[in-house]
Amino acid sequence: MSDQRVNKILMIVLLLIASTAFLLAIYFLPPVHERLSWRVAGLRSDIYYFFNPPGGDIFIPQDQADLEPVLHQTQTAQAQETSTPDPTPTLEPSPTPTHEISPTPTLTSTPTPAPTPIPESVALEGVVWQNQRLYNNNCGPAALSMALSYWGWEGDQTVTAAWLKPNPEDRNVMPYEMVEYIRSQTQLNAIMRWGGDLDMIKNFVAAGFPVIIERGFYEEVADRGWMGHYGVITAYDDAKSTFTVQDSYVGPDYVRPYDFIERHWRAFNYVYIIVYPFYLEEQVFDILGPHLDQTYNLEHAAEKALEEIEVLSGLELFFAWYNYGGSLVNLGDYPAAAQAFDQAFEVYNELPPRRPYRIVWYATWPYFAYFYTGRHQAVIDLADYTLRNSFVPAIEETWVWRGRSRLALGDVDGAVADFREALKWHPGWWVAEAELRTLGVTP
Repeated sequence: MSDQRVNKILMIVLLLIASTAFLLAIYFLPPVHERLSWRVAGLRSDIYYFFNPPGGDIFIPQDQADLEPVLHQTQTAQAQETSTPDPTPTLEPSPTPTHEISPTPTLTSTPTPAPTPIPESVALEGVVWQNQRLYNNNCGPAALSMALSYWGWEGDQTVTAAWLKPNPEDRNVMPYEMVEYIRSQTQLNAIMRWGGDLDMIKNFVAAGFPVIIERGFYEEVADRGWMGHYGVITAYDDAKSTFTVQDSYVGPDYVRPYDFIERHWRAFNYVYIIVYPFYLEEQVFDILGPHLDQTYNLEHAAEKALEEIEVLSGLELFFAWYNYGGSLVNLGDYPAAAQAFDQAFEVYNELPPRRPYRIVWYATWPYFAYFYTGRHQAVIDLADYTLRNSFVPAIEETWVWRGRSRLALGDVDGAVADFREALKWHPGWWVAEAELRTLGVTP
């Protein structure tokens, strides 16, 4: 090969290297990176999942037979005493429940005053829409900042995200984390409840309170499979049977039918969050009525899930069983919850490929149920399944639960590695730090 041709090849290589370096430098300029990073992340994810299709395999919980004698007992529901009207979920070990929860909870009869009629349609103004597409996987921080903006809060999703998910790759923000942010970082308050219904949403909107919900997100992004998504409901119209959602992914004023919202809300046990100033707290409590009581609300959610189990099938049946198990975890009945999740995953395994494999990213209840019934291999297997089906394993809760079960089985080094991995994806997270300190390890 002639020297002249070699020089041309070298020149082309150098030009390619220089062009790549220039483009990378441009890409990492903050204004450019903010607008393109989510597209690059999406492209990388699409490429990964094309060669590694997620949700095609199944998950079989281990050690199911060990619980069989417990699961066929006849139990009686009793109300669990609570010190506050609003739960703050924790990943720390809970005390062994002193009561047993029936597979069919019985709600305490509480007189309810006749509801005041509300208008046929209401539309709230003042929510500042946020576009999560400027950032990676940011629907939680975006929805929270939108709800706060209604009450005059002047931040945006970058402010909420910095606290909620210090690592932008973090796959999910939990509802209780959003409540904690509101209570600790703003002058506002919030309350979270489960088992909501359309009338509850409409009553709050009619009273001037936007409602944050978490729901399944599929039709809008069908090519990427089922996922979880937050939205802020700001309007309803009975004549059209529609809600208006401030949706950080789809756009502002996203109008969807009542039944659409209800069906996809089911995937998250009908959770809802109300943000409010303290001077309106009594009004919020009045709208909640008996659901102000934590135990009543959880038993209501459990009963609602049981009723749906009787009439649903396929994917919706999976979510109903999953919700039932989640409510039992929240009530402290881990054996019955473990049974519910065994049933949920039995249905899950019968679903067609592209199952809702992301569900444990958002709702970690099975870890509680299996861990506190001593089924540590089931926890580890579910954690492995969850991590295997994520392009980026930025799911700190899963790392912590796998670490806990590894520790329970005597694998101290593996547990330490998992707790450190959790901190990689959520720097400063007190749960993982506490686990390490308990082992005498500096976070």
